[in-house]
Amino acid sequence: MEHVRIFAIANQKGGVGKTTTAINLAAGVAILGKRVLLIDSDPQANATSGLGAEVAEGHLYHLLLGEIQAQELLRETEVPGLLLLPAQIDLIGVEAELLGFKGRERCLAQGLFPLAERFDYCFIDCPPSLGLLTINALSAAHGVIIPLQCEYYALEGLGLLVQTIRRVKQSLNPRLFIQGLVLTMYDKRNRLTHQVRREVTNHFGQLVYQTVIPRNVRLSEAPSHGKPIFLYDVHSRGAMAYMELAKEFLKREMIRREKKKSAGKRS
Repeated sequence: MEHVRIFAIANQKGGVGKTTTAINLAAGVAILGKRVLLIDSDPQANATSGLGAEVAEGHLYHLLLGEIQAQELLRETEVPGLLLLPAQIDLIGVEAELLGFKGRERCLAQGLFPLAERFDYCFIDCPPSLGLLTINALSAAHGVIIPLQCEYYALEGLGLLVQTIRRVKQSLNPRLFIQGLVLTMYDKRNRLTHQVRREVTNHFGQLVYQTVIPRNVRLSEAPSHGKPIFLYDVHSRGAMAYMELAKEFLKREMIRREKKKSAGKRS
């Protein structure tokens, strides 16, 4: 795809703020004036419900099986500029159904191709596993954003995810890279939080976002109302943090474009 930039938001460890980050980063980037698509690739469909969408028929399951075109599945959200490609619990069976498909790891990439010129950014909320749904997301993506909870087991399993990203890059998607790690559920009063941040930064360096997402009750409440944090409580600490994250994300993208342009001029 030549225009849209696609990012998988992935971590096989559950409960790290992955869907919260997918919803609110996508909403924040849209509020900043970009055309954004959020894809719910988790059979739990929390990103779908978290944006207040009700799916009567037609969702990601049908796109992956090639039954419905992507543009027919898009849903408007309350955030101008943000569209949703929803999921339902049916998605849980798609991996078994895709087993007989040739090129099954690239079904999502192929399905999204007609949308290449319609959006600036696409975010994919991956399931908490490294199964075929996540492999499809990594095969379609330019980059990976990894939410990481500030707790004792933060780095547990991260090596396996990085290894999977490396394998997908080698065999399916040579453009794939880790765009950044986002520290979530950050409690600056907790000594362990600072220790985790130091360890992650020592290991991943500048890949770690400067913006951290705090523990915030309003962030936990927003999905039950079917709203991103900006529509639920724009003045909350969670909303301010995700807006800063969206700005930092776009700044990284601007720097990437400038480097690419400079490299093109030198060559």
